[in-house]
Amino acid sequence: MIIHHLPHQNNVQQIGYKLLSMLNFKGKRGEEVARTLISACLWNDSVENKSRAYGVSPQTVRNYVEEQGVEVIEKLLEQVRKISLEVLKGVKEIDLSIDWTTKTWYGKTVGGLGSSEEGNSWNYATATTKFDGKVLLLAFITQVNGMTKDEVVKALVEQVVAMGFKVRLMTLDAGFYTVDVLNFVSQFKYIIAVPVGDVKVYQEFDGEYETNSKRHRRDEQVKFRLLVYSKEKVRRKKRTLVYFARATNLDLPKGEVLDLYNKVRGPIETSYRNIKAFLPFTSSTKFVFRTLIFVLAVVLYSLYTVFKGEVRREQFRLLLILLFSDDLFYLKDFLLKSIEPLINNIDLFSRR
Repeated sequence: MIIHHLPHQNNVQQIGYKLLSMLNFKGKRGEEVARTLISACLWNDSVENKSRAYGVSPQTVRNYVEEQGVEVIEKLLEQVRKISLEVLKGVKEIDLSIDWTTKTWYGKTVGGLGSSEEGNSWNYATATTKFDGKVLLLAFITQVNGMTKDEVVKALVEQVVAMGFKVRLMTLDAGFYTVDVLNFVSQFKYIIAVPVGDVKVYQEFDGEYETNSKRHRRDEQVKFRLLVYSKEKVRRKKRTLVYFARATNLDLPKGEVLDLYNKVRGPIETSYRNIKAFLPFTSSTKFVFRTLIFVLAVVLYSLYTVFKGEVRREQFRLLLILLFSDDLFYLKDFLLKSIEPLINNIDLFSRR
């Protein structure tokens, strides 16, 4: 099978050079460190393992990242925003989905930096929108100990508004269901998942509901429209009804609200799966190191979204692997001559 619509070889090279320019570490081993990190993402391998292929020690890579990582992370996130803005050129209003994903490691803990009290994990929260079939990342924040859920939401929304967008609709997962978050998002049109155990409504329902938080005064409680629906699940040949709830301020039929929530929020789960497909491994538990490799995976995912519809994720990965191969990187003429037949036959490789 021949694939006729894949990224032109010059575009692939430009992506490679852009990645290196974004990971512009200062120092004589800066380029080797950058190529190590990119290669680890593309191969979904450990940073320590890939460092040896580029003639640097794992400790050298760690030193570069720990000393310059904060600045590099900002540059990477700026590029992610530029990619999304380019795709959304001319768009003023967007539907926004906010969620977080948790990364956990084992071994030495990092006190006070992780989002868990044990220091073995932290959450990366993002705000995304879907446009023209592409899930675009607009805002990013690392949630650390002491940061409240409404602070996470506010920080993400502030980033989106600063980009010049008006939020048409906001969707949030049940993990964000708090009085403070509800108070903040009430200024927008919103749909937020609700833990049924919190509202204790175990039947089909569509009506007004008021929170009953013991941490807030009576005048601080929030009223909203509560929707409860059920799904039948079969477990051990027994059929049971499982209830789900949504809070909203939309004045639409119940079915439309539920469909809209799934439509807007669903793509963010896909984006996390694709980001993690580019996420390398590392033995380092340093906050800046782990944040940088996650953000680098976000960059690769964002670059991939530009070509979504033309190329599958694994094909995109393979094209960049060849570009960053240690044997081919300095043999640009060989790459230019060999990449065209590779593109025509790459589907054979992607089916393994």
